[in-house]
Amino acid sequence: MTGLLSGIGVGPGDPDLITLKALKALRQAAVVAYPAPPEGESLARSIAAPHLPGRQEEIAIRMPLEPSRFPAAEVYDEAAARLGARLEVGRDVAVLCEGDPFVYGSFLYLFERLAQHHRVEVIPGVSSPMACAAALGLPLAARNDVLTVIPAPLDDQRLMAQLANCDAAAIVKVGRHLQKVRRVLDALGLLGRAHYVERASMAAERILPLAEVEPPAPYFSMVIVHKRGAAWR
Repeated sequence: MTGLLSGIGVGPGDPDLITLKALKALRQAAVVAYPAPPEGESLARSIAAPHLPGRQEEIAIRMPLEPSRFPAAEVYDEAAARLGARLEVGRDVAVLCEGDPFVYGSFLYLFERLAQHHRVEVIPGVSSPMACAAALGLPLAARNDVLTVIPAPLDDQRLMAQLANCDAAAIVKVGRHLQKVRRVLDALGLLGRAHYVERASMAAERILPLAEVEPPAPYFSMVIVHKRGAAWR
């Protein structure tokens, strides 16, 4: 029998937010793989590091950082081949993913390549919008609110259209798009109700009203906005 491939959501940054199911799969796997920048430490691995038993083979999947090159098919083809070789000989493989594997997660590209030929399980993780809401002490949505998760790289018109047609929004991947996001929210009269969260649940967590944030913003930043100001109103 081939090994089991587990896509593990390790959450937004706090190691204590890893689920019990994820912890069990992580400790049982013979191989642990994780996305990493071209050089340097993997954030996903750093989140899971306190829980690693230290006897596993580790595989860093080095990713390009340029948006124009992501997702890089050749990177995932090579990674799938490496992980597939371990699965074929019966070794269980755990792939770490920040947040949740199926919410903007890198694991979904490996799932596409490996799920047809190997046993796969996906273990959900705490996603960053939930971590940001908890950090702010502001519920994301209530009753029949329409909650929309919006990627900040959208152009101005699409960003405005999405925000105009929802009650609450989590704007993700803010980073270098901070000024555009602020400009669009200001045009919609929502800037005063927008909250900025940077590195939610991590030691370097930072929270500010969006109107007070100065660029640059890191990739791991988010804007939470509710048209009523708060979901309970």
